[in-house]
Parts: sequence; structure tokens; C-alpha cells
Amino acid sequence: MKKEEFEVLIEELRALPQESEWVEFKVNNSKPDEIGEYISALSNSACLENKEFGYLVFGIEDITHKIAGTEFKPKAKKIGNQELENWLATQLEPKIDFKIFEHKVNDKSIVLFQIDAALNTPVSWKGEAYIRVGSYKKKLKDHPEKERKIWNMAKHVVFEKEPAIKNITGDQVLKLLNYPSVFEMLNIPLSQNKSAILEKLIEEKLIVKASSKFNITNLGAILFANNLKDFEKIERKAPRVIIYKGNNKLKTVKELAGTKGYALDFEFIVNYVNDKLPSNEDIGRVFRKEVRVYPELAVRELLANAIIHQDFSISGTSTMIEIFDNRIEITNPGKPLIDTKRFIDHSPESRNEMLAGFMRRMNFCEERGSGIDKVIDAIEIFQLPAPEFIEGDNYTRVVMFSPKSLRQMSKPDKVRACYQHCCLKYVSGDYMSNQSLRERFDVDKINYSIISRIIRETIDAGLIKEYEKSRMYVPYWAG
Repeated sequence: MKKEEFEVLIEELRALPQESEWVEFKVNNSKPDEIGEYISALSNSACLENKEFGYLVFGIEDITHKIAGTEFKPKAKKIGNQELENWLATQLEPKIDFKIFEHKVNDKSIVLFQIDAALNTPVSWKGEAYIRVGSYKKKLKDHPEKERKIWNMAKHVVFEKEPAIKNITGDQVLKLLNYPSVFEMLNIPLSQNKSAILEKLIEEKLIVKASSKFNITNLGAILFANNLKDFEKIERKAPRVIIYKGNNKLKTVKELAGTKGYALDFEFIVNYVNDKLPSNEDIGRVFRKEVRVYPELAVRELLANAIIHQDFSISGTSTMIEIFDNRIEITNPGKPLIDTKRFIDHSPESRNEMLAGFMRRMNFCEERGSGIDKVIDAIEIFQLPAPEFIEGDNYTRVVMFSPKSLRQMSKPDKVRACYQHCCLKYVSGDYMSNQSLRERFDVDKINYSIISRIIRETIDAGLIKEYEKSRMYVPYWAG
């Protein structure tokens, strides 16, 4: 934390009307065990108070909030052979991040412990969890109602609302975010007044006011960052495109990583992917034209879905588009929230509702619940094998395959296509029949029995069922 940010934060904490449950002021009391107990208490209390951090501050009087300075030097203090910071970290469970900052304010030394709020479970010190009740530190087990509330509060952490960068000026906001694009993509006239621009960014929850300064939210940064590298927490969340030679990952031909916010880079990446995909020459009556092997709508919608439904809590990975000779794989971090078999009919459940809503407003993807339907429809029109939806340990993957004849398709390919076609018919208010499936596979009526066998295999797989002995078929989940 830079000195300027440090000074702004200290002034904000000092301006609090009284010692808050997520802030503790001290002067020189630096007993190691007591510090550990306070880290536990402040972390748990910050969770209850919907704060990102709790703070333990040395060098400020606890009643007057006057700057007194401190003689405490935590980075020089050792417990046995261990540095204090490392010793404290080993006694906390679960492990949480806390940082120690030391700066001078008004020529007096101030030490600040910035402690992450508890998430998923209360934080304990040497096996005992603590909490703040007013300005007092208490054992959490003596306040079971607060412990229950911590578990409930942990479930409501919203990634988009969290700060990507804090305590910056309005001019810095306008430098880091491509604010003209916000107005353009929302079809709003761009104001020439800086205050009005900032107010609009606040209204759209892209930034929040923080005392006299601003925080850029994760939503603002992930959508409109001029350069994602300016935001340490999300810089590795840019989509990546990798093109391979052949059908495996042994030889990479080209790799591209996005550098800007999704709203700025989305069209570029979609166009880049489509330009790198194979095409066939269609000879019409007058002109020859290039026709994409894969439907552009499907590429666009699947990429948007991968971006929207990713789990941002999984670090070190991002949305990936991998292009092979015989398929495209689009992967996002995070297990799907619904069964992959229900992607076609089920209203999507998104981890990132604010991000999803903003991208729909900007027309980057279809309305809720219609996107995957249109992907399957487009793939059927292009007579491609049915896409495969895969749930991994910590990822979701969609695979689109290049053209295959029915003879070249495996049994799982045929069953999957039959099931998806049946779902598409049902959500369109219709029923699958032998005829509709023949049309989907482009099979002549004379080969009726081939399609009947595929239908039977799909029934045996438990994916479809006959509707009232009518030789019409519905998905297994249909009422």
C-alpha cells in the first residue's frame, strides 16, 4: 500500500464515530497472542459487517482517535526463530490473508494490520474463534447467533461488487476505465462534465464513492478496463485463444490473450476466433462464397456463456477457446451450477448476475434461457454433430465438432444428438419424431430404420421417452 493510500485509509478509520467492531485502535500493546486473537475477532466481525477487511491499528488512541505514534515494529519482532507475521499465520485456521503496513503519518509511526474478512467458516486463533461485541473482544462460542450469521453472510459475497482497486481519484478512474464505451454501448449521450460521468459510473455500479475518493468495482474493471494488468486481482481473467495443429495439444500454432475488459475485447475475440476457423466454398447460381464450418452465433453465445458463468474465485485460470483441426473447446473455470443435460431447457443460474445482466444490456448474448437453445438450433442447421457439455472437477467445457457423416458418428454422438434434438423440439412446443430426427441428420426416408435404432438407443440410455404411445418423443425430464 502506497503512503498516500495509507494516509487516506487512516483518516477514514479515524473519522469513524467510535471504535467499530471491525476496527481496533492501540498504541503500543503488542502481545503476540493478543494480536492473534484480534486477527480472529476482526476477521469474523468484518464478515458480519459486510466489510472486505478488518483493521488492527497501532499508533492511534482508542478513545480520541488522535495520532500518538507507536514503538511497535512488527517486521522486526520474532517469536523464537520465526518472524511475527509468519508465526501468526501458522496459528490461524482457516488460513486467511492479512498484510502489515508501516508508514509515518504526521511524522509519527503507524502500523496497520489489514485482515481479510472471514469467508465460509469463522476464523480461529489456536483453535478458538473470537468476535467483537461493541469494542470488546469475546469468544465466538459464547455468541452462537453471531456464528450462525457468519455462515449466512459468507454465502452472499458478490464478486462484481468487490473492489478491484481502491482509494483513487476521479481522474484516475477515467484513465483506468474506458468510460466513453460505457455510454456508447448503453446508447447514452456522453456527458462532457466529469462529475456527471462519474455519477453515471456510480449509478451503473462500475465504481463506488469511498469518502473523497473512489473504488473501481470488479464489475467495472472486468468489463471496461483499458488494460487488465492495471488490476492485480483480475489481470489473469482475460480470455485466451489457442490454435493447435492437428487434433491434440502437442503443437501450438498461435496463441492470443485478451488485454482489455470484456466489453472492449469481446467482439474482437469473437471475430478473431471466427476468422481462424475453417470455411467451405459454397457455389451459388452466380457467385462463390465462403461459408463458415461452425455457426458464428454458436461461437459467440458459447463464449459469452463461458465468460458469464465462470467462477472468479478460482485463481490462475481464465476462459479458454482452443481450436483443433476437428473441434473447438470452450472452457471456463468452475463447475456448472445445473446438470449439463439440462442446459437446453433450464433457466441458467449464474454466479455473476450483475455481469450477465450488463452483457445482455449490451447485446453480447441472448436473453436469459434462450442462448443454448439457439446454439443447438444453429448446429442442427449446419448439420454438425451435437456439441458435448462436460463437467470437470473445477471447470465447465463445451466441445463443438467439425462435420461428420452419420456413418462417421459414434454411438454416443448419435444418442447425444437425438437427446438434444428432442429437447429443442420440446422447448419449442413440439415433439420429436422419426421424421424430424431424419431431417436433423439429413437421412432419406428409406433409411427410416436407422433413425428408429438411434431413438431406441437414446430411450435405453434413459434420455428420452415415448409420449403416450404416439411415436412422438419427449425428454426424460418432461412432465
